[in-house]
Amino acid sequence: MTEIHLSDEHRAFIEEQVKDGTYENAGDVVSDALRLLSSEKRKFAELRQLLQEGLDDVAAGRVHSYNSAEEMLADIKQMSAARKAGERY
Repeated sequence: MTEIHLSDEHRAFIEEQVKDGTYENAGDVVSDALRLLSSEKRKFAELRQLLQEGLDDVAAGRVHSYNSAEEMLADIKQMSAARKAGERY
């Protein structure tokens, strides 16, 4: 089994979670913390991928320019309608 060293602050936090009934035991606290960490790492990886896609689009000239917020909103509505109709915008 892997040995885990916790700071006094982390130990107190875990104990408080068990004491107030949020979790049944320390293992449940740690398991939930690891699940949340894993979820956050997946979200950050997805955001990095989307950011890179956006940067690639800008580099390739796949951008839209608008003269007003109304013009941008009209384009967004048009793209939304096209997607709902199954068209590729």
